[in-house]
Amino acid sequence: MTGPTRLSLDAAQALLARALERADTSPANAAIVAAALVRAEADGQRGHGLSRLPSYAAQSRVGKVDGHAEPRVEEVRPAALRIDAAHGFAYPAMAVALPELGARARTHGIAAAAIHRSHHFGVAGHPCEDLAAEGLAAFIYGNSPRAIAPAGAARPLLGTNPIAFAAPMAEGPPLVIDLALSRVARGKILAAQKAGETIPEGWALDPEGQPTTDPAAAIAGSMIAIGEAKGAALALMVEVMAAALAGAQFGFEASSLMNAEGGPPAIGQTILAVDVSALSGGAFGARMGDLAAAYAEVGARLPGTRRLAARAAAEREGIAVAPALLAEIQALAE
Repeated sequence: MTGPTRLSLDAAQALLARALERADTSPANAAIVAAALVRAEADGQRGHGLSRLPSYAAQSRVGKVDGHAEPRVEEVRPAALRIDAAHGFAYPAMAVALPELGARARTHGIAAAAIHRSHHFGVAGHPCEDLAAEGLAAFIYGNSPRAIAPAGAARPLLGTNPIAFAAPMAEGPPLVIDLALSRVARGKILAAQKAGETIPEGWALDPEGQPTTDPAAAIAGSMIAIGEAKGAALALMVEVMAAALAGAQFGFEASSLMNAEGGPPAIGQTILAVDVSALSGGAFGARMGDLAAAYAEVGARLPGTRRLAARAAAEREGIAVAPALLAEIQALAE
């Protein structure tokens, strides 16, 4: 059996961009989307990485996602933006939002952007990390098609609804906390399905509400919320912050992000950026240094540090791509 092929990050990005362009995505958008998928793969987030490319391409080809969309920014208040992703990929809308948020947060102390008519936005921690690298704390809320049943219900209604946070550290890379509100991100189940692997019991239920290790049955069924009723309540909070606040579709109204069937999902994301130096009176850096020292003293690691090791290895060695997935992407790029 042929093993995985290693691609450099640049080679992977070029291949994905070419595949997206062949699927009727503009070169500018293809480059932004390809960079986001490769960044996810490099960080070890396979469910948001190269495994997404075939479904992205299929959706762009039929117009479920508009590969040529150009995000539109509306300033509704000096520190509040409303961004129309125009049924395109979410990444170009994020690329427009982040510089605006950074500038406005530094001027006003805090800034917010609400994105509507959007799509899958990949690793939630990445836009927060980018803002934190500029000295800001950031939160992001994003809803997704229904996958989790509310407490007391048997039918999925809420999305896995990722939430992420990042903050600058006194030294070194930002602190990043990124979690879906299911026990695992649904993308991990998609990646397992693509790889022909089973999933651990306890991740999901099949359509009859029974535990399953079959990723196809899990996708057709429902995810188990992290913390059960508490996780479902947090998923509801994200639904409000990402969909209601942005004027986007709720998860139970959105079409799947995983196939080319149906209309645009039109989901939403909300990003908040905070000038930590201003609000802390300049004490934030020292306080974060004390917090990191306290973690080290008890032998704990701060969340998100594993991604840094994976990222460094990918930069040195490239990323390993399974034969079937690589062949599929190469065929799309021809």
